[in-house]
Amino acid sequence: MFSNKTLLITGGTGSFGNAVLKRFLDSDISEIRIFSRDEKKQDDMRKRYADAKLKFYIGDVRDYQGILNATRGVDYIFHAAALKQVPSCEFHPMEAVKTNVLGTENLLEAAIQNSVKRVVCLSTDKAVYPINAMGISKAMMEKVMVAKSRNVDPNKTVICGTRYGNVMASRGSVIPLFVEQILAGKALTITDPNMTRFMMTLADAVELVLYAFEHGSNGDLFVQKAPGATVATLAKALTEMLGKPDHQINVIGTRHGEKLFEALLSREEMACAQDMGGYYRIPPDLRDLNYGKYIDQGEEKISHAEDYNSHNTERLDVAGMQILLRKLEFIRALERGEYLNLEE
Repeated sequence: MFSNKTLLITGGTGSFGNAVLKRFLDSDISEIRIFSRDEKKQDDMRKRYADAKLKFYIGDVRDYQGILNATRGVDYIFHAAALKQVPSCEFHPMEAVKTNVLGTENLLEAAIQNSVKRVVCLSTDKAVYPINAMGISKAMMEKVMVAKSRNVDPNKTVICGTRYGNVMASRGSVIPLFVEQILAGKALTITDPNMTRFMMTLADAVELVLYAFEHGSNGDLFVQKAPGATVATLAKALTEMLGKPDHQINVIGTRHGEKLFEALLSREEMACAQDMGGYYRIPPDLRDLNYGKYIDQGEEKISHAEDYNSHNTERLDVAGMQILLRKLEFIRALERGEYLNLEE
């Protein structure tokens, strides 16, 4: 489906964008456009990959004209641009709104105007039962995605989304932090040992987006089934793998806006979700505002389903966490005594 096509990745200098490049640059895709506001990271990527298929666009999704220009001639879009750090968004919530909500509106409107064939919007488990500004802004991003998808011709543009949990060893995440603390001989700083999170690799994140790309209809949201682990299990797995099983751990308490566990699907979504094997598909509610006309159509009522969260998913023990960690080249290199800079 990507043969001789042009793909745009917003926020493309991040971990996800780099993973997509490693997957697609050697394929017969025609062009990959990287859209972001960080000229330094773009310059680093340009030098690192040195590939004529790669084009760079400086801009911000907050600026409609900029994203309109970047989407001209584009076939597909992976929309990964976002403010993602929970504490940062807590202190600057309107910045999260400007990028995650209004920026998504700009991106989707530009895609529609330029007849982009398929758009996949990347969301997060924090959008389910959100208690922090980042999650609330991402939940609104999903609502914008569904609302925009209602009013497009599916023969011209398909807009769908994905939602996933913690991407292991992505920049700014807890695994690189723990590794740096262990290597520097500093105590690990753990917020709450009993806190659980979904665990998935960057390769899993790319596969989820590609699955949504291939199978999504307008307004669909896709979730990958993923195991979960406590922060204590993750810390123990890493300290053992790096030969520091007795490494000091300090419990510092939860940060602004953090939850004990995250949900990938709400109870209401689980009641209507379609099990696709390794994934769940959540179809959009396609009713209009004339609710009365649906009463006699025998629609199935929402059952009292349980939500799908990091407490009730498959729980990894230390050995299972280590198996998953070894899927990361970053971790395999550390076990060989090497250190890979995630910025590269």
